Amino acid sequence: MAPRVLVSDELSETAVQIFRDRGVEVDFEPQLGKDKDRLLEVIGKYDGLAIRSATKVTEKIIEGATNLKVVGRAGIGVDNVDIPAASRRGIIVMNTPFGNSITTAEHAIALMFAVARQLPAADTSTQAGKWEKSKFMGVEITGKTLGVIGAGNIGSIVCARAIGLKMHVVAYDPFLSKERAEEMGVTKVELEELFARADFITLHVPMTDKTRGILNKEALAKTKPGVRIINCARGGLVDEAALAEAIKSGHVAGAAFDVFEVEPAKESPLFGLPNVVCTPHLGASTTEAQENVALQVAEQMADYLVKGAVSNAINMPSITAEEAPILKPFIRLADVLGAFVGQVTEEPIKEIEILYDGITANMNTRALTSAVLAGLIRPQVADVNMVSAPIMIKEKGIVLSEVKRDKTGVFDGYIKLTVTTESMTRSVAGTVFSDGKPRFIQIKGINLDADVGSHMIYITNTDVPGMIGFIGTTLGAAGVNIANFQLGRDKQGGDAIALLYVDGKVDDAVLAELTAHQAVRQAKPLTFNID
Repeated sequence: MAPRVLVSDELSETAVQIFRDRGVEVDFEPQLGKDKDRLLEVIGKYDGLAIRSATKVTEKIIEGATNLKVVGRAGIGVDNVDIPAASRRGIIVMNTPFGNSITTAEHAIALMFAVARQLPAADTSTQAGKWEKSKFMGVEITGKTLGVIGAGNIGSIVCARAIGLKMHVVAYDPFLSKERAEEMGVTKVELEELFARADFITLHVPMTDKTRGILNKEALAKTKPGVRIINCARGGLVDEAALAEAIKSGHVAGAAFDVFEVEPAKESPLFGLPNVVCTPHLGASTTEAQENVALQVAEQMADYLVKGAVSNAINMPSITAEEAPILKPFIRLADVLGAFVGQVTEEPIKEIEILYDGITANMNTRALTSAVLAGLIRPQVADVNMVSAPIMIKEKGIVLSEVKRDKTGVFDGYIKLTVTTESMTRSVAGTVFSDGKPRFIQIKGINLDADVGSHMIYITNTDVPGMIGFIGTTLGAAGVNIANFQLGRDKQGGDAIALLYVDGKVDDAVLAELTAHQAVRQAKPLTFNID
C-alpha cells in the first residue's frame, strides 16, 4: 500500500506533485491545519504530515496520529511541533534548514543598511512632505567591523556578503574551527572580544537554554558604544527591555529586528524608539524561499516514506538515499544484536557500550546506535523505534558509549554490543555476510557462526558430554524442527552455549524440560524481526 501524506498548510502545487511523482498518495487541504478538531479527527489515516507554521502539531494531535511516521516543516522553525511528544511516539520531525538561508541572510544585510542609514524613518518623513536632510545622518558600512554571533548556514552567508561589502568580520561560534574561519575569511573570537570590537552585531543562532538572552543587560554593557544590533534569528536572543534602555541612553545607536520575544508582536519595548527598524518576521518571505522549502520538504518526506532516507531530521540521525541500501542490512543487524541482549537480560541495565570494528566504524554509526537501542528496549516497550529509543535510554540514566576502531579480525567489519547490569556483563557480536543477512559471531566471548531466524532458542550450560543429543532428542520429541544449530564453549568443562534456529515458537513446557537438565542454566526463547 502506498504511503499517504496530508498537506495541511499552503504548499505549492509543484511540491504536491513531487509526492505523487514519488508514489505517495497526497491529500492537499491547506486550510485544515487551522481547524485542530478536524485535524485530530483525520490525522490517524496518514503516514506523513506536511506543514508550514499554521498547523500546530500538539501532543493531543500526536496521540491521535496512530499511523504517523514523519512530520515535515517547510521552513527552519519547528516551534509549532511538540518534538518531545513526537519523539516518544517514534515520529520523525524534519525541517528545511537550507531552503531559506540566502533569503534570511539577505534580510539581515538589508536591515543592516536600513539601520545604518535610517531608511524607514527617512522614507516616512519624505512621504509626509518633509525634507529633513540634516536629520537623517547615517554611517558607512565600508571599513566597519561586523560581529556575527553564529557562523552556521545563515551566519556564514552573512559573513560572505559582509566581506564583499568591504567590512571586517569577527565571528563567535563554539563550533567554528580555526581552519573554517580562515577559509571564510573571518576572525574567530570569543564573545567578549566581539562585543568590544563590533560596530554592528548580527545574530544567527538557534534558541536554546545557552543562547536565550545572549544579549542581556550585562552583555549590552560590554558592547562598543554606538553599536547597532540586528536580529533575524529568534526572538528572545536579545533582552528587548534592556536593549531599549541601552538605546535611550545612547550606548546603542540603533537596532533592526525581524523577530520578537512574543509573536505576533503587537507591542515591544523597542517600538517607537529612534533608529529602530522592525519587520514582521520576513526573513524567509521571498517567493524563491517559499517555493524552495516547499519543494525540499516534499522531497525529504517522499524519500523517507519510499526509500527510508532521512535528511534534516530534528530527532533522528540522517541517512542519505545513497547510503540507505548499504546501511539497511547493518541496521537490521544492529536491531538483532539489541533484541538478543534485551531478551536475555532481566536486570536493569546500567551501561551500554557499542563497538564498531572495521567497515562499520566508517558507517553512519548514529543510525546504527539508534537501531541497537531500539532492539534492546523492544522486549519491554513494544512500539519503540529508532527515534524514541535514544530518548528512553537517556531518560533512564543509562550510560551509553561508542567505540570505533580499524579492522582487527577476520571479518571486514562487525558490531559488538556489551551491556552491564548490577551483577553481570553480557556481550554479543555480529556481522553481515555478502548475502545481506545478519549473523551472530560471538556471544559471551565465545566464538560461533549462527544464522539469525525469526524463532530461536538460546541455551547456556556447563560443558558436559551428551548435551547435543539431549537437546536434539528433547526438541524432536516435542515436534520442534531445528533449522540450524550452533554450539560454542570457552574451555572444556567450562561455560558453553547453544543457539538454535527453529521453525516456530517453542512451548514453555518444552523449555522447562530443557532447563530440567542439571547442566542447563538457561533455555531462553528468542524472536527477531528479520524481514
